[in-house]
Amino acid sequence: MDRKTKGFGTAPVFFTAISTILGAILFLRFGFATGTLGFWGIAVIILLGHMVTVPTALAISEIATNKRVEGGGEYFIISRSFGLNIGATIGIALYFSQAISVAFYIIAFTESFQFLFDFLMRDYGISLPRQAISIPAMAALALLIYKKGAGVGVKTLYIVVAILFVALGLFFAGSGLQQNDLNFFTSNANFRNMNDFFFVFAIVFPAFTGMTAGVGLSGELKKPSRSIPMGTVTATFAGMLLYFIIAFKLAWSAPADALINDQFVMGKIALGGAFIIPLGLAASTISSAIGSILVAPRTLQALAKDNAFPWKKTNYFLSKSRASDGEPVSATLVTVIIAFAFVAMGNVNAVAEVISMFFMLTYGSLCLISFLNHFGSSPSYRPSFRSRWPLSLMGFLVSVWVMFKINTIYALAAILLMAILYIYLNSYHKERKGLADIFTNALYQLNRNLQVFLQKKHLQQQGNEWRPSAICISGDSFKRNTAFMMLNWISYKYGFGTYLHRIEGYYSKSSSQKAHEELKRLINVTSQMENHVYIDTIVSPSYTSAIAQSIQIPGISGMENNMIIFEYDKDDPEKLDEITENFSLVHAGNFDVCILATSSRQIQFQNGIHIWIKSTDTENANLMILLSFIILGHPDWKKGDIKIFEICKQEKLKETRQKMEELVVSGRLPITSSNIELIVDVEGKSIREQIIERSRDAGLTFIGFREESLRHDKAELFSGYEEMGTILFVNSQMKKLIE
Repeated sequence: MDRKTKGFGTAPVFFTAISTILGAILFLRFGFATGTLGFWGIAVIILLGHMVTVPTALAISEIATNKRVEGGGEYFIISRSFGLNIGATIGIALYFSQAISVAFYIIAFTESFQFLFDFLMRDYGISLPRQAISIPAMAALALLIYKKGAGVGVKTLYIVVAILFVALGLFFAGSGLQQNDLNFFTSNANFRNMNDFFFVFAIVFPAFTGMTAGVGLSGELKKPSRSIPMGTVTATFAGMLLYFIIAFKLAWSAPADALINDQFVMGKIALGGAFIIPLGLAASTISSAIGSILVAPRTLQALAKDNAFPWKKTNYFLSKSRASDGEPVSATLVTVIIAFAFVAMGNVNAVAEVISMFFMLTYGSLCLISFLNHFGSSPSYRPSFRSRWPLSLMGFLVSVWVMFKINTIYALAAILLMAILYIYLNSYHKERKGLADIFTNALYQLNRNLQVFLQKKHLQQQGNEWRPSAICISGDSFKRNTAFMMLNWISYKYGFGTYLHRIEGYYSKSSSQKAHEELKRLINVTSQMENHVYIDTIVSPSYTSAIAQSIQIPGISGMENNMIIFEYDKDDPEKLDEITENFSLVHAGNFDVCILATSSRQIQFQNGIHIWIKSTDTENANLMILLSFIILGHPDWKKGDIKIFEICKQEKLKETRQKMEELVVSGRLPITSSNIELIVDVEGKSIREQIIERSRDAGLTFIGFREESLRHDKAELFSGYEEMGTILFVNSQMKKLIE
C-alpha cells in the first residue's frame, strides 16, 4: 500500500483513542464512583489517573517524533528502545491484553441490551444468556474487520464516535433527578468514604487508559511523527476534561443513592436517556472493541516480524499480510479466536484487572523510555516534540505504585510472569542479549556524574579510611591468570581493580587493531568467571613507558589509583629485573607496590593466607593484614583462614603478642589468637629459612619489603623462595590505619 496516497491522517488516532477512553466504565460504573466518593473524591481520582496517562501520552508523542514508528505502535517503541528481548516480553503481554480487551468490550456491549433481557424475563419468563448477544456481535465485528480491514473499521469508528458524542450531548442537556444547588454543595460534592478510595480507583482507572490505542495504527499512518502526538495528546486532554464535566454533571443531577445503586443512572438524567444512553453505551463499547481489534493484530504481526516466537513457521504465518491492502489477516484470525474464547466465557471481570496490570507495565515502560532518553542525552535523540523528564519519571513511578494499589497479588503475578517470559525469550534468543543503547547512554551519564561528584568529595575528604584501587600490568595474560585472579580477589567486595594487558610496540593502526582483538579475547575468557575487574589493553614500546602511562590514568571507581601490582613467573624470573628497575618510578607517585611471584603450583585455598611481619615492617604490616582480610572475602577462599607470623627479639615477645592481640580485637579482624605465632629471631637462622619452613604449603604468602632493601639487593631480595607457592611481596607507601 502506498502510504502517501492511502495512509491515514490524525483523525483515526484521535477517534480510536477518545472512543476507548470514553468506554464502558463511563456509562456503567462512573456514576457509582461519583456517588461513593463525591465530586471532589472522583476529581482526585481523575487527577491521579492522569498522572499516569498524561506523561505516557507526552512520552509516546515525544518518541514518535524522534524516529519513524512502524507497525506495532507501543511494541515497536519499547522493543527499539529496550532491545528486542525486553520488547518482546512486554509486547506479548501487551498483545494478549489488547486481544482480551476485545472480548471485554463486547461483553460490556451486551449491557446496552438490558432492556431486552428485562423484557423477555418480565413478559415471557425467558432468561436469555448474555452470549446470545455477545457471540453474534463478536462474529459480526470479526467478519467486518477480517473482510474489509482497517479502512472500513475506521469508517465505522467515525459513525459510532458520532453516536457517542450525541449521547454525551443529550446527557449534558438533561435536567436531572430533582437535584438542587444546596444539595450538591452539602452532599454530593463532599469527599467521603475514604476507605473505599482505592477500591473505586481500581474500578475507574481503566476508563482513562485508552489514550495509546491509536498508536497501534502507526503502520497505516501517512505521517506517524505528526499524527501520533496530535491525536494522542488531544484525546488524552479532551478525555480528562470530559471526565471532569461528566463527574460534575452526575453529582449535580442525581442523589448519591441513585448514583450508587443504578448503573444506568445516566439514562435517567439524559434527554431521551432510556434510548440514547444504551445507544451511547453500545457505541462506546463497540468503538473500543473496534479500536482493540484493529490494534492487537498489528502488535502480534510486529512481534512475528521480529521473530519473537520460537517457531519459524509461527512467525512466518503471523507476519503475513494480505496483498491487496496490507491487512495482517493471520494475526487478525488469531486475535478473533482468542476474543471468541473469552466472549464465550461470558465474564472477564477477573481478567480485566490482569489486563490493567499489563497496560500499566506498558505505560510505565513508555514513561521510563522517555526519562532514560532525557537522562542519557544521546545525540541521536532529537525529537521535534519534547516532554519533560520530571513528568516522565513521575509517570513511571505512579504506574508502578498504581499497579500495587489496584491489586498487589495481580501486580506481583504480572511481574513474575513477565520475568519468566523474559528468561524464556533470552534462552532461545541468546544472540539478542546485551544492553540496549538507552541503558548504556544512561549509565554513561550516571557514571560521568558520579565520577565528577566523587572527585570533588575526595578533595574535601579529611578522613583516613583506606581501600585498594589497584592497577595490574601484564603482557602474559594468556600464559597465566594468577595476576588477574589476585586483582579479582581484591576487587570482589572491598576494592577496585584495573587490569591492563600490555602489547609491546608503537601505537599504530595494526597495533590498535591487535589491542582491540586481544581485549575482546580477554573479556570473553574472563566472562566465564565472576569478574569484578575492569579490563583494558595498553600499547607501549617499553615496560617503563607502559608503567608511566598506567599510573596516570584515573581510577574506575572515582577515587585515584593507589596500588600497583607487578607479576612475574618464579620459574622464569627474567622480568623481575624490569620490575625492580621501575620501582622508584612508581614509588614517586605514592603508590603501594605489590610484586606477585607466581608459582606453577596450583593455589591450595584451604591452606589459607600466611602473613610474615618483621620488626622492620611497621609500615607494611597493616597493609598486608588489610589485604589478606579483603582477599579472604572472595568465595574462592571460603575454606581458608589467615595466619600471622611475627618475628621479634626474645625480650619483646610479651609486648609484641599483646599488641597483635589488641590489633586483632580492635580491628575486628577474623583472626583468633591461635592463628598468631610469634617467632624468636634466632641468630644463625635466616628469616627466609623460617618462612620456607612454615609457609611452604600455604595457599598464598605475604612478605613485606622495604625500599632500602630493594635498592641494595635488587632482584636478589625476592629469590630463594622456589620451594614455596605463590607469594605477594608488599611495600606500603605509608602506614595504614586498621579502624
